[in-house]
Amino acid sequence: MANIRSYKELRVYQAAMDAAMRIFELSKRFLPKKSTHSLIRYDAALDLCVQTLEKRGESAGIRPIFVSKLSDSEGEAEETRVWLEFASRCNYITEQEARELDETYDRILSQLVKMISGHEQWVIR
Repeated sequence: MANIRSYKELRVYQAAMDAAMRIFELSKRFLPKKSTHSLIRYDAALDLCVQTLEKRGESAGIRPIFVSKLSDSEGEAEETRVWLEFASRCNYITEQEARELDETYDRILSQLVKMISGHEQWVIR
Protein backbone atom coordinates (compact mmCIF):
# COMPACT_ATOMS: atom_id res chain seq x y z
CA MET A 1 0.00 0.00 0.00
CA ALA A 2 1.29 3.44 -0.91
CA ASN A 3 1.93 5.89 1.88
CA ILE A 4 -1.21 8.01 2.29
CA ARG A 5 -0.23 11.60 2.99
CA SER A 6 -3.69 13.09 3.36
CA TYR A 7 -7.15 11.87 4.28
CA LYS A 8 -8.29 13.28 0.94
CA GLU A 9 -6.38 10.48 -0.75
CA LEU A 10 -8.51 7.82 0.97
CA ARG A 11 -11.02 6.26 -1.43
CA VAL A 12 -13.51 5.88 1.41
CA TYR A 13 -13.29 9.61 2.15
CA GLN A 14 -13.71 10.49 -1.52
CA ALA A 15 -16.72 8.17 -1.86
CA ALA A 16 -18.31 9.54 1.32
CA MET A 17 -17.81 13.15 0.21
CA ASP A 18 -19.25 12.42 -3.25
CA ALA A 19 -22.27 10.70 -1.69
CA ALA A 20 -22.83 13.57 0.75
CA MET A 21 -22.70 16.05 -2.12
CA ARG A 22 -25.16 13.93 -4.12
CA ILE A 23 -27.56 13.93 -1.17
CA PHE A 24 -27.17 17.69 -0.81
CA GLU A 25 -27.99 18.20 -4.51
CA LEU A 26 -31.02 15.90 -4.35
CA SER A 27 -32.33 17.66 -1.25
CA LYS A 28 -32.50 21.00 -3.06
CA ARG A 29 -35.71 19.89 -4.73
CA PHE A 30 -37.48 18.88 -1.50
CA LEU A 31 -40.72 20.71 -0.78
CA PRO A 32 -41.58 22.17 1.62
CA LYS A 33 -38.07 23.44 2.26
CA LYS A 34 -38.32 22.74 5.98
CA SER A 35 -38.29 19.04 5.05
CA THR A 36 -34.79 19.35 3.67
CA HIS A 37 -33.00 18.99 6.96
CA SER A 38 -35.43 16.69 8.69
CA LEU A 39 -35.62 14.11 5.91
CA ILE A 40 -32.05 13.92 4.73
CA ARG A 41 -29.63 14.63 7.50
CA TYR A 42 -26.59 16.24 5.98
CA ASP A 43 -24.82 15.91 9.27
CA ALA A 44 -24.96 12.10 9.17
CA ALA A 45 -23.57 12.04 5.63
CA LEU A 46 -20.88 14.61 6.45
CA ASP A 47 -20.04 13.07 9.83
CA LEU A 48 -19.06 9.96 7.94
CA CYS A 49 -16.38 12.00 6.15
CA VAL A 50 -15.20 13.66 9.34
CA GLN A 51 -15.13 10.49 11.44
CA THR A 52 -13.05 8.72 8.80
CA LEU A 53 -10.29 11.31 8.86
CA GLU A 54 -10.13 11.88 12.62
CA LYS A 55 -7.54 10.30 14.85
CA ARG A 56 -5.17 8.83 12.28
CA GLY A 57 -2.43 9.39 14.85
CA GLU A 58 0.87 7.68 15.30
CA SER A 59 0.98 6.50 18.89
CA ALA A 60 -0.32 3.12 20.00
CA GLY A 61 -2.79 4.92 22.28
CA ILE A 62 -4.45 6.52 19.27
CA ARG A 63 -5.15 3.21 17.51
CA PRO A 64 -8.16 2.25 19.65
CA ILE A 65 -9.55 5.75 19.14
CA PHE A 66 -9.01 5.45 15.37
CA VAL A 67 -10.89 2.14 15.30
CA SER A 68 -13.65 3.72 17.39
CA LYS A 69 -13.95 6.61 14.90
CA LEU A 70 -14.15 4.14 12.02
CA SER A 71 -16.88 2.31 13.91
CA ASP A 72 -18.68 5.64 14.39
CA SER A 73 -18.39 6.14 10.63
CA GLU A 74 -20.15 2.83 10.09
CA GLY A 75 -23.03 4.05 12.26
CA GLU A 76 -23.25 7.33 10.35
CA ALA A 77 -23.33 5.46 7.03
CA GLU A 78 -26.12 3.18 8.23
CA GLU A 79 -28.07 6.15 9.59
CA THR A 80 -27.77 7.86 6.23
CA ARG A 81 -29.12 4.73 4.52
CA VAL A 82 -32.18 4.81 6.78
CA TRP A 83 -32.82 8.49 5.96
CA LEU A 84 -32.45 7.72 2.26
CA GLU A 85 -35.03 4.95 2.50
CA PHE A 86 -37.35 7.30 4.35
CA ALA A 87 -36.88 10.00 1.69
CA SER A 88 -37.61 7.44 -1.02
CA ARG A 89 -40.77 6.23 0.67
CA CYS A 90 -41.92 9.85 1.00
CA ASN A 91 -41.23 10.33 -2.73
CA TYR A 92 -38.60 13.00 -2.13
CA ILE A 93 -36.12 10.94 -4.14
CA THR A 94 -36.79 8.25 -6.71
CA GLU A 95 -36.36 4.56 -6.00
CA GLN A 96 -33.49 4.56 -8.51
CA GLU A 97 -31.73 7.42 -6.72
CA ALA A 98 -32.21 5.68 -3.38
CA ARG A 99 -30.93 2.37 -4.79
CA GLU A 100 -27.83 3.99 -6.30
CA LEU A 101 -26.99 5.80 -3.06
CA ASP A 102 -27.66 2.65 -1.03
CA GLU A 103 -25.20 0.77 -3.22
CA THR A 104 -22.67 3.57 -2.74
CA TYR A 105 -23.05 3.35 1.03
CA ASP A 106 -22.74 -0.42 0.84
CA ARG A 107 -19.32 0.03 -0.82
CA ILE A 108 -18.36 2.69 1.75
CA LEU A 109 -19.30 0.35 4.59
CA SER A 110 -17.25 -2.42 3.01
CA GLN A 111 -14.23 -0.12 2.89
CA LEU A 112 -14.73 0.90 6.51
CA VAL A 113 -14.92 -2.73 7.63
CA LYS A 114 -11.69 -3.44 5.73
CA MET A 115 -10.02 -0.46 7.42
CA ILE A 116 -11.18 -1.61 10.86
CA SER A 117 -9.96 -5.15 10.37
CA GLY A 118 -6.58 -3.93 9.10
CA HIS A 119 -6.35 -0.72 11.09
CA GLU A 120 -2.61 -1.08 11.70
CA GLN A 121 -1.82 -0.22 8.10
CA TRP A 122 -3.95 2.94 8.16
CA VAL A 123 -2.48 4.79 11.12
CA ILE A 124 0.31 7.32 10.52
CA ARG A 125 3.70 5.90 11.38
